[in-house]
Amino acid sequence: MAESEPGAHGGQGLFASLRRMLATLVELVHARLDLAGVELQLEIQRAASVLLWAIAAILLGTVALVMLAVTVLVAFWETHRLLAAAGIAAVFALASLGIALGVRRRLRTWPHMFGSTLGELKSDAAALRGPQP
Repeated sequence: MAESEPGAHGGQGLFASLRRMLATLVELVHARLDLAGVELQLEIQRAASVLLWAIAAILLGTVALVMLAVTVLVAFWETHRLLAAAGIAAVFALASLGIALGVRRRLRTWPHMFGSTLGELKSDAAALRGPQP
């Protein structure tokens, strides 16, 4: 007759509910960690790709600019060698400034790492808190 006591079934139901809630919480954390891992892999791949292309562009651009500078200096060697050297330096300085401004703009618009994961965690926290009065 102990089974018909109201406290016995209520206690089992409460513990079962707590276990299910804990299992759901563990699944939720697992899903969020999976999302964070995927985002980390994408971020690493994107950074590596940008870095490799930047290195290639820097190397090829440097070779091209040195060859162009030498060509201009050789062409004006007899007449205006100093003016040609100053003009080349000014062009390099302006190009450097433009590149630096472009890099700064790109870094400012770079997406935040784990942005989706943090957004999901905020929405999870809001859902767990329930409606606010």
